[in-house]
Amino acid sequence: MSSLVSGAVNFRDVGGLPAGAGRTREGVLFRSGNLVAVDDDGIDTLRAIGLRRVVDLRDESELAVDPSRLDDLPVEVQHEPLFLGSVASFFARDLSLEQLYTEIADASADRVVAAIRGILVDQPVLVHCTIGKDRTGVTVGIALAAAGVDAEAVVADYARTEGLLPAGRNARVLSAIRALHPENVHAEDLATRSPARAMRALLAHLDGTYGSAAGYLRAHGMTDAEIDRLREVLVE
Repeated sequence: MSSLVSGAVNFRDVGGLPAGAGRTREGVLFRSGNLVAVDDDGIDTLRAIGLRRVVDLRDESELAVDPSRLDDLPVEVQHEPLFLGSVASFFARDLSLEQLYTEIADASADRVVAAIRGILVDQPVLVHCTIGKDRTGVTVGIALAAAGVDAEAVVADYARTEGLLPAGRNARVLSAIRALHPENVHAEDLATRSPARAMRALLAHLDGTYGSAAGYLRAHGMTDAEIDRLREVLVE
């Protein structure tokens, strides 16, 4: 499924991905960009989905500017800001996506684990950030990989984002970054792209450093029982 919630960018169900002999369950884990522009139809869809939890990976400054529209939906909102420093700082440092994702995984590991624990608490659950690409991509990618989803399916789910971002939004964001940082090499990737190589590099980093995505979660406090539960929740 692609953008099925009216007003939410890059909203999709991660169900149906191959995981060994199984597949990820539909209607359990969703991912998207922010919910600031969700309209009445979008609220009705979220209600129909039965959404119970929202894991919001944005920081306080982003929440202040773009508050989520959830109306009276019976959802628990969990905030786990994943960037150490501001979004602007990554553009200022001209990080590559590979560097950014490694940094999120390593420097914000406790919050990545807390966000993935949120998936275990209530379902259906939505994980989102501002555009649903980087912080959401890292968190959902690690959760799926740890649950046993085939690595190339994790990569493909991440890579879908690029085709779901509005062209007008991309042009505006890129123009603003170029005005501030005209020499940046990585601006377009950071602002608008989700190339398969970036997720492959993150998964390779987790494999090389921790043995696997599940090993990464274990190293940062998740129990074997929680990882087993993640597999039960996400894979049928």
